[in-house]
Amino acid sequence: MTAPSPWRLSVAPMMDWTDRHCRLLHRLLSRHTRLYTEMVTTGALLHGDVPRHLAFNEQEHPVALQLGGSEPEDLARCARLAEQWGYDEVNLNCGCPSERVQRGAFGACLMAEPLLVADGLKAMRDACSLPVTVKHRIGIDRGESYEFVRDFVGTLHQRAGIEVFIVHARNAWLQGLSPKENREVPPLRYALVHRLKRDFPQLTIVINGGITTDEQVAEQLQHVDGVMVGRHAYHEPWALAGWDARFFAAPASVATREEAEDAFVAYLSTLASSGTPWPLAARHMLGLHNGLPGARRWRQVWSDHHLKTLPPAEVARRARAAMRGGAAHTPAAAGPGPCTGSSASPRTTPSLPTLQENPP
Repeated sequence: MTAPSPWRLSVAPMMDWTDRHCRLLHRLLSRHTRLYTEMVTTGALLHGDVPRHLAFNEQEHPVALQLGGSEPEDLARCARLAEQWGYDEVNLNCGCPSERVQRGAFGACLMAEPLLVADGLKAMRDACSLPVTVKHRIGIDRGESYEFVRDFVGTLHQRAGIEVFIVHARNAWLQGLSPKENREVPPLRYALVHRLKRDFPQLTIVINGGITTDEQVAEQLQHVDGVMVGRHAYHEPWALAGWDARFFAAPASVATREEAEDAFVAYLSTLASSGTPWPLAARHMLGLHNGLPGARRWRQVWSDHHLKTLPPAEVARRARAAMRGGAAHTPAAAGPGPCTGSSASPRTTPSLPTLQENPP
């Protein structure tokens, strides 16, 4: 049996969401799904705090660094950093339509300059041994020509040797729409991405955009090599728990939502013991129990700023009691005293490696 593509299923890079804490949660739910960082600009890496941007938990592999930039020399230096820090892939963003990104001369506006993009990608490939990939749209503004995206892909493959293309199946409108509207208003045109795979059968083509169910993932895999899921994976993280079995023919990572919660609470406890505010990470699991009775009460406890000084395990106990319909949680000022209702006995949770804070 042929091994599935490393890009068979992945979670999209999403600004302010897919930080290392979010990725750790996703990895607890799926061992095989490929994970991506938030976009990190070359300027932030070359003139900012490198450990803050690049540190990650070793358990996250396979994990890719997404870069935003356009200068070949800068991209090459950042690709070397990605390799030094142990990432599995480095990806160039040619799809973000925000005005701030356009002012930096990168993101979706780069699709109008395929030769510049090719030079940057070639510099990245020459600078490191990692897979160098690109994420882009099917077009910019209101142009609907298939030839535009076909030529973009062909140029990057021929001139830079790129073999993996992650294609958001919408145009990016560079004027008149907010980033949110750019995820919703330009129509999805999956057929163009399918046509790319037919025209470039030797390339790995991954489709992204508007995919929210396992059935839709399975349907797309009939046409392309991989599927990247975005906001659905964030808002409904439990969806990831079924992906290993369905799409990788591998055992599930966790059997229940409670098991996943226990594992993430153990991680939150390691953050708290190291002085990192755990609520920054806890926000990523607020959708874990979506659709179940009591989920709203559970979220309210985890979101209560009065409880942020308590140990994560105590907040977890109160949240489960609230979810079961137990007594309301006690304000933090009253201390971590007993709550009405017994909590489930502790589960054995996976050991969590320490965060990688320095390049190897």
